[in-house]
Amino acid sequence: MIAVQRGESVSAAWFVLAAVGSYVLALRFYGKLIERKIHKPDDSRATPAEEFANGKDFMPTNRVVLFGHHFAAIAGAGPLVGPVLASQMGYLPGTLWIVFGVILAGAVQDYMVLHLSIRRRGRSLGQMAKDELGTVGGWFAIIGVTTIMIILIAVLAIVIIGALAASPWGVFSIAMTIPIALLMGIYMRYIRPGAVGETSLIGIVLLVAAIAAGSWVSTHPTLADWFTLTPVQLAYAIAIYGFFAAVLPVWLLLAPRDYLSTFMKVGTIVFLALAILVVLPVMSMPAVTQFAHTGTGPAFAGNLFPFLFITIACGALSGFHALISSGTTPKMIQKESQARIIGYGGMLTESFVAMAALITACVIDQHMYFGMNAPLGLTGGTPETVAKYTNELGLVSPGGQPLPDATPQMFTQAAHEVGEQSIISRTGGAPTLAFGMAQIFGQIPVIGAAKAFWYHFAVMFEALFILTTIDAGTRVARFMISDMLANIPGLKRFSDPSWRTGAIITTLITVVAWGSIVVMGVTDPLGGINMLYPLFGIANQLLAAIALTLVFVVVMKKGLFKWAWIPGLPLAWDLFITMWASFEKIFSSNVKIGYWANHAAAKAARDAGETSYLTAKTPHEIDMVIRNTAVQGTLSILYAVLVLAVVGIGAWISWKAWRQGGLPDAETPGVQSEIFAPSSFIATPLEKEVLAEWKQAGLDPTGEHLDHSEHAHKLATS
Repeated sequence: MIAVQRGESVSAAWFVLAAVGSYVLALRFYGKLIERKIHKPDDSRATPAEEFANGKDFMPTNRVVLFGHHFAAIAGAGPLVGPVLASQMGYLPGTLWIVFGVILAGAVQDYMVLHLSIRRRGRSLGQMAKDELGTVGGWFAIIGVTTIMIILIAVLAIVIIGALAASPWGVFSIAMTIPIALLMGIYMRYIRPGAVGETSLIGIVLLVAAIAAGSWVSTHPTLADWFTLTPVQLAYAIAIYGFFAAVLPVWLLLAPRDYLSTFMKVGTIVFLALAILVVLPVMSMPAVTQFAHTGTGPAFAGNLFPFLFITIACGALSGFHALISSGTTPKMIQKESQARIIGYGGMLTESFVAMAALITACVIDQHMYFGMNAPLGLTGGTPETVAKYTNELGLVSPGGQPLPDATPQMFTQAAHEVGEQSIISRTGGAPTLAFGMAQIFGQIPVIGAAKAFWYHFAVMFEALFILTTIDAGTRVARFMISDMLANIPGLKRFSDPSWRTGAIITTLITVVAWGSIVVMGVTDPLGGINMLYPLFGIANQLLAAIALTLVFVVVMKKGLFKWAWIPGLPLAWDLFITMWASFEKIFSSNVKIGYWANHAAAKAARDAGETSYLTAKTPHEIDMVIRNTAVQGTLSILYAVLVLAVVGIGAWISWKAWRQGGLPDAETPGVQSEIFAPSSFIATPLEKEVLAEWKQAGLDPTGEHLDHSEHAHKLATS
């Protein structure tokens, strides 16, 4: 505030300090309030991981490893892409939504859904909604949650394809994380059980080696061709990976790979934060830009209200997280008391990633930012055309003065410095973040000379983020489809988590569904990410409305009316702002915003015999626009109707609970726990004493090698 009032430039360091300070206070006080007044965790109860341990999906997992898996699973493309795209509106709106949104909404949802699932045998969000909202409301929720999940995974895959297409360095480095993770899984389970630190060190060394080797591969005459893949080839490769990651035992690939990714993610973000405090870059973007008011931004169309709040989802509030919190994590958590640090704390950590992404986008030159994020049809794809395009945007400095014109040489030199042939129209947010990180690291003595290395390091860093969300998301979608099929008469066996045939069938259904949308997106002539990301944002936030409705209903059923505002406040805001955005996407007459307006305009162009429409340059591409906008518009309507039905039924049940002083809920009876684990990362003195007693008795308190497969099968099919 002082800097702005004095007309000074604003340092990015203040954003780092303000965010971290806010998160620490929120975890210590607001998270603790929820724990004490609503959840009241009981560590004498066995969690689903202990009760149904089968060595595949249900398995008590070290809290540090599980935090890594959970964080890696929730922190996909959202906290990277959303803040980068929303930076076109300025740094201030995004900053406020990221910090206040996560404390009051995002972390609340993640934590509360996780606790609910732990108390309900690790059931999925859709199945819990059916149990608490009844058959009609439950089926609305199951259909809504499952279809939304497919869209979310598909858009995440499109983002990673944008970062890895024609990049042998990135493809090789990412591919190498798979055998590294397999080695870690086998090493930690059979060779050196429980040696988490030792395994982590091996993984980190191999990961750094993979990044360094990627530079050599990218210049090798033969290997470079092998690892240079087209967008469609990458789409198939990611789908194949998603299938195997979802059906293999969780300890073999998913958990160690996500844990390995977390070292990369958290380490890189911490390093970036420290670099910001050292370099002290200033914000090149104004606090609020013209595009916040006009809704004509090149990264995405729409005004600040409501589109900022669906563009920045992950990092502030994300419905996708509720699927992880009711999918893989409750099936792996050792103790109920660990849910606060993993659920609430994991979301705060992801929010810091979003803040780092916003900073890196706002400190680079504005011409460079808009040149990288505008679609190819606007920039022209050459240094000359992109310079002409950005010079016509009327860009101004944070103080309001017109910016000097960009030159073609600026874009050519920038691409050369990061080892790329071109960085023009690298939409999707990931390349922008990589470029911003490389620019910040490039100003640090000693390491700054390797700017190309840091750019590709950042690309791999982002690709790891997204792949870990895709593999965990596919696994969660498999659980949800299994739950959905199990509700159909004659298909009860799909509820058995140990039935491998069922797991393969549901995984195949999941991968084919989202893989089809990925192929549609990467071949979209209007730019798949530009068209699908608004739908992604709306679907994601509507999913959050379903999750928060479920939590609100359970709190009301338990008679905790005094504390119902904790989930009720974010639910009301999320429903209001997201339905507003849905209305705009369905009914707006602006072809850059409304799906149906775009659909009608494309049909009119085709019927008039025109051979081009916007960035579609052939009649075939016009047909693709017509098809894609019809799919997107239909899904927008479907999601809005499903969510309104779920919220309406939830409101009716909550009103009945208030009238009757509470209602029975679907929480399952507790089973006595026979394992022990600390509540947080660092054991307290008392917890250390207890662990010492277990060790003296020759017992393993962790439960990481339990296998109750037969018991789990009987319970599931009973």
